[in-house]
Amino acid sequence: MFFDPLYLILSLPALALGLWAQSKVRSAFNKYSRVQAGRGVAGAQVARYILDLNGLNHVDVEESKGFLSDHYDPSKKTLRLSPQVYQSNSLAAVGVAAHEAGHALQDSTNYGPLSLRSAMVPSVQLGSWLGPIVFFIGYFLGPGLGQSLAWIGLILFGAIAVFALVTLPVEFDASKRAKQILVSQGVVSQQELKGVNAVLDAAALTYVAGAIQALTTLLYYAFLLLGRRD
Repeated sequence: MFFDPLYLILSLPALALGLWAQSKVRSAFNKYSRVQAGRGVAGAQVARYILDLNGLNHVDVEESKGFLSDHYDPSKKTLRLSPQVYQSNSLAAVGVAAHEAGHALQDSTNYGPLSLRSAMVPSVQLGSWLGPIVFFIGYFLGPGLGQSLAWIGLILFGAIAVFALVTLPVEFDASKRAKQILVSQGVVSQQELKGVNAVLDAAALTYVAGAIQALTTLLYYAFLLLGRRD
C-alpha cells in the first residue's frame, strides 16, 4: 500500500477532532464523577426511576464491564451501565444514566432515527470490514470488473457514513430528553445541570467527530475512484 498525502489532508482534521473530543469526555467525566448529585442516588437508580416513570418496567437495567461502556440494547430491551455509572451517585453518572434511559424512551415511542439506526446495524457491521477490502481489490484490478467492485465497496462503506449521520439526532435527542427529565423531576437542580451538560455535550462531540471522519474517508475513496485515469 502506498502513502497518499490526500488521505492525510482529508482525515487529519477529523482525527484531531476525534482525539480532542475523547479528551473532553474523559476530562468532563473525571471532573464531575467527583461531584455528588444533590439527591445522592446512583446511576442505576436514576435509570430505573426514569424508565418506571414512563411505564417501561419491562426494560432491564444491568451493570456492564468496561469504562463508559454504557448503552441501550433495543433488541433485548436492556439498558447496560458501566460500573462507573451504575454504582456512582455523581453528576456524571446521573447524566449518563439518564441519557441511556432516553434511548429507551425513544424506542418506546418508535423514534424514527433510532429505528433506522437499529435497522442499519447489520449493513454497517458488514460494510465496516468488507467495504474497504472490496474497494481496494477492485481499485487495483482496474477497469471493467475491478471498477464495478470498487463501486460496490464504496457503497458498502457509504452505509457507515449514513449510520454515523443518523446517529447524531439519536444522541442529541436522548440527551435533550435526559436533561428535561432530570430537572423536571428534581433529580438535579438547575445549578447541577451545568455538570450534566458538560458530560453529555462532550460525549455528543465524539459522535460529531465520528460522522466527520466517516464522511471524509468516504470522500477519499470517491476521489480515488473518480479521479483515476486508466
